[in-house]
Amino acid sequence: MSIIDKKQMTEEDIKLNFITPAILEKGWQDKITMETKVKFTDGKVNLRGNLVSREAPKKADYILYLSKNNPLAVVEAKDNNHGVSFGMQQAKLYAQMLDVPFAYSSNGDAFQEYDFITGIEREIGLDDFPSPEELLARYQNEINNGKGYIVEVFL
Repeated sequence: MSIIDKKQMTEEDIKLNFITPAILEKGWQDKITMETKVKFTDGKVNLRGNLVSREAPKKADYILYLSKNNPLAVVEAKDNNHGVSFGMQQAKLYAQMLDVPFAYSSNGDAFQEYDFITGIEREIGLDDFPSPEELLARYQNEINNGKGYIVEVFL
């Protein structure tokens, strides 16, 4: 039970109390980076006459990895005053930029999942977040039109 109402929590509170525990419970402990650790763009450069400025770098709330330098999913968090899928557009954009097959959004009530391989978007419960093994198995089974990896042997 939280000390304040979920609707009064900030995005950081939601991440701390709901999203991070749901992800870690599924075994992502050594396979996760959070917003403060990894920026994946330097930020757009803007030119106005002789003035040059740079926008803030893009940083996903969570990036989930199979192994070092091998990202598999992006998770975007929002506060609970937004719907579960409110951050999905941002998650999809970041997933495309990172070339990862899975994007998630959450407001602490559930996760919205988008699978780039199948094109399926669905809502899943906090307890139903996939483990690294489950997500890897899905990826391997879904690629190549559901045929998985095809290994050609040349003799």
